[in-house]
Amino acid sequence: MKLVQTPINNRADFDDPNLDPAAAHDTEFDDESPYPEVRSAVANTDDPSIDVTTLRVWVLGLAWAIIMPGVNQFFFFRYPSVPITGIVAQLLSFPIGRVCAAYLPRKKVFGISLNPGPFTIKEHVLITIMASVGATSAYATDIIAVQRVFYNQKFNFSYQWFLVMSTQLMGFSTGGITRRFLVSPPSMIWPATLVSCALFNTLHSEQYAGIGQLGGLSRERFFVYVFTSAFLWYFFPGYLFMALSWFSWVTWIWPDDPVVSQLFGYVFLILIQGMSVITFDWAQIAYNGSPLATPWWATANVIIGFVIFYWIVTPILYFKNTWFSLYMPISSRTSFDNTQNTYNVTRILTSEGTFNATAYKEYSPIFIPTTFVMSYGLSFASITATIVHCYIHFRKQIWYQARRSLGEQADIHARLMNRYPQVPEWWYLSLFAFMFALGVISIEIWPTEMPVWAFVIALLIAFTYVIPCGMIQAITNQQVGLNVITELIIGYSLPGKPVAMMLFKTFGYITMTQALIFTSDFKLGHYMKIPPRKMFWCQIVATIVAGTAQLGVQSWMFSIIPDMCSSTQKDGFTCPSTEVFGTASIFWAVLVFFIIGTVSPIMGWLAMKRYPNSLIRYMNPLIFSGTFRIPPASALNYVPWALVGFIFQYVIRRRNFAWWTKYNYVLSAALDAGLAVSVIFIFFVLQYPENGSIGERLQHWWGNTVFNTTADGMGTPVRQLQGSETLGTLTC
Repeated sequence: MKLVQTPINNRADFDDPNLDPAAAHDTEFDDESPYPEVRSAVANTDDPSIDVTTLRVWVLGLAWAIIMPGVNQFFFFRYPSVPITGIVAQLLSFPIGRVCAAYLPRKKVFGISLNPGPFTIKEHVLITIMASVGATSAYATDIIAVQRVFYNQKFNFSYQWFLVMSTQLMGFSTGGITRRFLVSPPSMIWPATLVSCALFNTLHSEQYAGIGQLGGLSRERFFVYVFTSAFLWYFFPGYLFMALSWFSWVTWIWPDDPVVSQLFGYVFLILIQGMSVITFDWAQIAYNGSPLATPWWATANVIIGFVIFYWIVTPILYFKNTWFSLYMPISSRTSFDNTQNTYNVTRILTSEGTFNATAYKEYSPIFIPTTFVMSYGLSFASITATIVHCYIHFRKQIWYQARRSLGEQADIHARLMNRYPQVPEWWYLSLFAFMFALGVISIEIWPTEMPVWAFVIALLIAFTYVIPCGMIQAITNQQVGLNVITELIIGYSLPGKPVAMMLFKTFGYITMTQALIFTSDFKLGHYMKIPPRKMFWCQIVATIVAGTAQLGVQSWMFSIIPDMCSSTQKDGFTCPSTEVFGTASIFWAVLVFFIIGTVSPIMGWLAMKRYPNSLIRYMNPLIFSGTFRIPPASALNYVPWALVGFIFQYVIRRRNFAWWTKYNYVLSAALDAGLAVSVIFIFFVLQYPENGSIGERLQHWWGNTVFNTTADGMGTPVRQLQGSETLGTLTC
């Protein structure tokens, strides 16, 4: 019998800006991805016989799941913090795995092989995922710290564990939905995972067609050279000459001019304008993610939004003294009272931790810097723009994927994954039911003042946005946050209950975030051909272990470290991120951004219909949401990021595609890895020992202090109150 192969349509079911229409028409990508980014970083082959979940995977993976979250939780409460990222585990696991394969005896204990043979790339992937899935501080641990520090609510370990587990794992239960829409379709490329894929393939010397035929240095040697250079270079902006990182050179010329500092400064609370736009620090450039991984059209959307809203609109509002803005820094992570001091939230709370309206009137209204107001407005716009944009551009694909089985995907990687059994739907449903029960128990048994109906609404918000936000992140490498909209909803639904607000925000925001982390890891496993069921259990177990380790470290720290979270704590454990998420003062004027966010995608779609081949087809809600890290991010983190993205993702990609295909993602991985290792080395070898007294004279030379001695570094506002003046008694 002759088999007739049905033609495979690899093209996206929407106008995909990552897909070159000319290339898609000229070439049939039956055994390759139609996306050059994917072809350059991911092998189009699979060997299902190699080992995956071996004993060394569980031992090394769980060891990392304890060490990394524990260390990161320890430094989470310290300033400066030294985060250990997943790329550190990815690098160190490789030689450790090779040593285990070389020296462990090839014996079996209770039927389990101690050494099944060579250390495989699939083992390496699972170890790295287990290390990174819960490496960063769980958002819920901040709630626990705030309850303890500000509200004197010291609930037992059961409450803490139930809260952390429910918030961390609730999002994972969406995997049955997200894999269909965000993992299997080839158009969902998840650019950040491509950097990891390139590093895995480089370390394991994998060869595949997508690398291309360019001669010269091998990828392995190229990685070593760049990694070493990045490691050594960071000693300059990170320790020897820190002004290279905060290169606000204009403020050095006019150090005492507050107007110059507001426009060109970087330092005080990360001032936003930063029109000096120069840095020599990869940590600053890659603060928003590697520019070498983000498609240029997405980067262009972000920088256009930044220029319009933060370099044009924000200065106009600021220098017109809108909302008394000239009496505050143009950007700050904190709010202010009517005497230009940081707002003291404890003065407007009752002994039970609820809002005291009388005390609020007696104390002061809340005054918010212009950039903070702008960030709220853009967050509102991104919420509505995301839904409208996804309906206009993705509705056909969503409907198509909803009716299509996972075995009918056109992509070569999806077809290779068809040989592995998928995770059953009831696994996800069981996980959701269990985590939902833990969430209800945590808010009902303990006095959190959060009703179950609010818990359900928070989850509905998260599940509503997980597909639209996931599609945007999978295509653009940028995430849309729900933190502001959840604050707004609960602030008006349950006014005056800050603990309930923190919980609502966490269940609404972090559930979606965790769902996308889970999905991103699943896409990494999809690219690296990891069996889904084994991936599922490794993620779940590692998350439980990591969350428990974080809670243990946090409890230990509060029990033995004196003056924990005090601004005068002698060892720097001031808890800079542990802030009270009280009900924010929202200016009704910014609510117009809801309308802007709704109308903008419709106008863009109509314009695209009229001019189908114009640049309008690349417009995206990233114009609103791409700058969501402001504050604390600044122009220092956006303009150089966009410039580097333009050079590599536009100029080099177009003019020397062969070089870009072979080296681009390896370069990104090497820069990130060199930076991560250098940061850890500098801190533990040069800064932490002897209470930071090593190189004390070096710390005080001009190149390490100049950016702190200007009006920018001291945070001087343009106007100062005189005598007994208060902001409430002045006119804008």
